Amino acid sequence: MPNNPLNNDQNKHDELSAALKERILILDGAMGTMIQAHQLEEQDYRGERFKDWHVLIRGNNDLLSLTQPKIITDIHRSFLAAGADIIETNTFNSTTISMEDYDMANLSREINLESAKLARLLCDEFSAKTPEKPRYVAGVLGPTSKTCSLSPDVNDPGYRNVTFDRLVTAYVESTLALMEGGADIILIETIFDTLNAKAASFAVEEAFEQAGRTLPVMISGTITDASGRTLSGQTTEAFYNSIRHIKPLSIGLNCALGPDLLRQYVQELSRVCETFTSVHPNAGLPNEFGGYDLEAKEMATEIIDWGKSGFINIVGGCCGTTPAHIRAFAKGLEGVKPRQLPEIEVRMRLSGLEACNLN
Repeated sequence: MPNNPLNNDQNKHDELSAALKERILILDGAMGTMIQAHQLEEQDYRGERFKDWHVLIRGNNDLLSLTQPKIITDIHRSFLAAGADIIETNTFNSTTISMEDYDMANLSREINLESAKLARLLCDEFSAKTPEKPRYVAGVLGPTSKTCSLSPDVNDPGYRNVTFDRLVTAYVESTLALMEGGADIILIETIFDTLNAKAASFAVEEAFEQAGRTLPVMISGTITDASGRTLSGQTTEAFYNSIRHIKPLSIGLNCALGPDLLRQYVQELSRVCETFTSVHPNAGLPNEFGGYDLEAKEMATEIIDWGKSGFINIVGGCCGTTPAHIRAFAKGLEGVKPRQLPEIEVRMRLSGLEACNLN
């Protein structure tokens, strides 16, 4: 009898949940950082297929899944070899909305599909070598280049350059393509605007309904600076209250800050969160050249402390992190017990910019 995808999806969810109760899972590091190391030029991004494209496309890293698939495959392989359990698809900007910056909105579905296939191929390769350590593909939905709750025009606070419905349409297309390409997880990440996250979450549920199957969902927000708030103004707990109803596999934080500055917010999330927690910080703050200076050993010291303090279930790296960082995390966290899910008191949990919890 053929495999039932519904049963397979439930098995995957159960398998992930069981693994997260036993050990801290390792997420991969920064795709963008690894691509930058190749010092690609305009013609490298274009390849043969887009050699006559009418706008400049250097910097469209997601397009490399089509024009330079070997580079993307090699990056995935390097993170898996370093110890990653979960690798992220090269789709951070692959929604139709973000692809409009390069006049490539019509390529969104293809990029998501092919990126997921590349990651699937590598995960299957490594899982076959070590069946006791299965690898998972996280299909990435980035925040898009537009924000639904803030105006891009300081002179017109009421103006919006994107609507909730338009975000939903874009995210549905991307999610369906990621699922078709073989994603095990849908990861909504680097959320700076909670309304964008709500649109993504709504779209993911719509995509699941259309596909007739579901996948585990991870959600990761971004504390943008030392104020301890997202760009749209919410504290960590307020952000959590805003999205907890989605009941994802995990809720976490990533990007913007290094581990030293992010620690207090990871601790706060661990306290209030009834799901598994994830975190993938930057390798420090960017220097004057836009690079990141926090070395693997130094960064791992912070990450290992988080693990031993019982804050995390999933950990990886964002901007500036390399396979060396991921290897140091994986090695340092061997045998460290994962965060145990806490018993959270039942309350009405609301939020504006601050959390409002009523009993």
